[in-house]
Amino acid sequence: MKIFITGGLGFVGTNLSHFLLSQGHQVTAVGRQVSQQLIMHANYRYVSADTTQPGPWQEGLNDIDAIVNLAGKSIFRRWSRKYKQQIYDSRVLTTRNVVTALPSGKSITLCSASGAGYYGNRGNDNLNEDEPPGDDFLARVSIDWEAEALQAAEKGIRVVTMRFGVILGKEGGAMAKMIPAFKAFVGGPLGSGLQWFPWVHLDDLMAAIAFIIEHQQIKGPANFCAPHPVRNLDFTKALGKILHRPAFMPAPAFMIRLALGEFGNVLLYSQRTVPDKLTNHGFQFKYPDIERAVAAVVR
Repeated sequence: MKIFITGGLGFVGTNLSHFLLSQGHQVTAVGRQVSQQLIMHANYRYVSADTTQPGPWQEGLNDIDAIVNLAGKSIFRRWSRKYKQQIYDSRVLTTRNVVTALPSGKSITLCSASGAGYYGNRGNDNLNEDEPPGDDFLARVSIDWEAEALQAAEKGIRVVTMRFGVILGKEGGAMAKMIPAFKAFVGGPLGSGLQWFPWVHLDDLMAAIAFIIEHQQIKGPANFCAPHPVRNLDFTKALGKILHRPAFMPAPAFMIRLALGEFGNVLLYSQRTVPDKLTNHGFQFKYPDIERAVAAVVR
């Protein structure tokens, strides 16, 4: 297949490109860097562009079988008003430009990223794909982000909005920030640690994207998270156990909010997401349990 990836130089985009190339696909990736030196492959093409703006990069969408839309500014930092606008625009405007450029009447699959933040802070609720959204900033971003992607259905394009949990993988993502803290003996739960933590191993996320592309009957929202969610406290215990470090150094909620502002609240939110759509269609997770997933990343 010919597969186009926006956000192609990000943590997920780079790993997904390698994965799809290993499966025999042709990959075109677009990113904001002038050039990339990570992937040298006969079936790989890189395009440098700002996807929030229309441009020649959109011509690459005329002859594809699938697009994986991953572009978006990282949320893992303190938010200013200006940065919040960048978080929104990088997702919503990119998706709008993608949909505008996609041709009508062709058998194309659009896998467009979203996030578990769609659900807001939901306590102990079991969150499958039919649950309503929250009303905080990330929920509103996700609502508009998904709405832009779903416009492609009017062109006859199959659309899947992928609500990612926290992605656990080597040399990037959340673990790149957590592991050094634990190795320095300052790791521990966030706030009470009782909030549910939606997570997915990077290998399962990439396999799930390929699964979605191959299974034409799947459409609409899909939770990309492990089938066994855990509380933040249990996640930190698992990480501490694998690293042979204590996990009893909690970060008080008021300190998180003081240090990170509005984004600090997101770290304390509880989202007990379950991947009903994936599992109901027969997808099998390689890493369904947190200890096995953490061990695979650390070792």
